[in-house]
Amino acid sequence: MPLYLSKFSYTPETWSRLISTPEDRRKAAQAYIESVGGKLHGFWYGFGAHDGYNLWEAPDNVSMAAVAVAISGGGALSSFETTVLLSVEETMEALQKARDIKYRPPGTE
Repeated sequence: MPLYLSKFSYTPETWSRLISTPEDRRKAAQAYIESVGGKLHGFWYGFGAHDGYNLWEAPDNVSMAAVAVAISGGGALSSFETTVLLSVEETMEALQKARDIKYRPPGTE
């Protein structure tokens, strides 16, 4: 199954609610991805441009998109970005296929 890295940030209101009533949000994230047949591999908070990070496994892009849309539509986040992660083997396959693509930069004919 494909792996996905999500980066998210909470709204100030969500942080306020979590301060008032601390909650381990891993359980919620796990339930969301399991509802589409996937698995949560990790959940971390951090400093910087994003408040947290998730590593998910999902059956396909549509399933992961459904989880992302459901979470984003909930109103607790100010941002949610998901990146599809490629294995080294998938990247090697893409590199081999790229050799056969005859790319031409704009304005060079």
